[in-house]
Amino acid sequence: MAVYDLEEQEQLEELKTWWKQYGNLVTGVLLVTALALAAWQGWNWWQRGQAGQASTLYFGVEKAVTENDAKRSRELAGEIIDKYPGTAYASLAALLSAKIQVEKGEAKNAKVQLQWVTEHTRDDALRDLARLRLATLLLDEKNYDEALKQLTEEPVEPFGPRFSELKGDVFVAQGKAGEARTRYQSALTLMDKASDEDVTGVQPVYREVLQTKLDALGATK
Repeated sequence: MAVYDLEEQEQLEELKTWWKQYGNLVTGVLLVTALALAAWQGWNWWQRGQAGQASTLYFGVEKAVTENDAKRSRELAGEIIDKYPGTAYASLAALLSAKIQVEKGEAKNAKVQLQWVTEHTRDDALRDLARLRLATLLLDEKNYDEALKQLTEEPVEPFGPRFSELKGDVFVAQGKAGEARTRYQSALTLMDKASDEDVTGVQPVYREVLQTKLDALGATK
């Protein structure tokens, strides 16, 4: 029994020595882990709260658009952008509000909202949609160089044909038939590649539109 007690005491002394040497490190690691876990849980809670509040405002934007209230939709979209810029609702609200701004002849306001989406959204598809709509407004204003800048970076695949088509439209407006023809042909090629994935029935109609634009340019000289 005495031998056991001696061994036990030796082990206890070794444990004390080890703890004296590494105890602070172990405590620190445990503390950091606990803080990280608490921070992660707090972040998730905060994110859910942010998304919930942003969604309420977004429904307000939808309601304002339904009621053709461009001013109200712009104000609510601005509030979401100011308070909850990191949520998807901010980009969606800006896009939705920009649409009615254009319909109400407020292109300047629409461009501000679309520009915000191009610079801040984390969603590539939403960014490309905003770029596309912004380029269309710039084309309408005959700001051709700026329109082409919005279309320079390659978009996500579904937007490929539309980007090429809009580049063609800009070149037509600039009197550059050869470059326009190349862009329309590129759009048709991209359409053909995606034709097997079309489940909406829209692509054949859109392809006809592209072909009509290409034919209108006449034969290659």
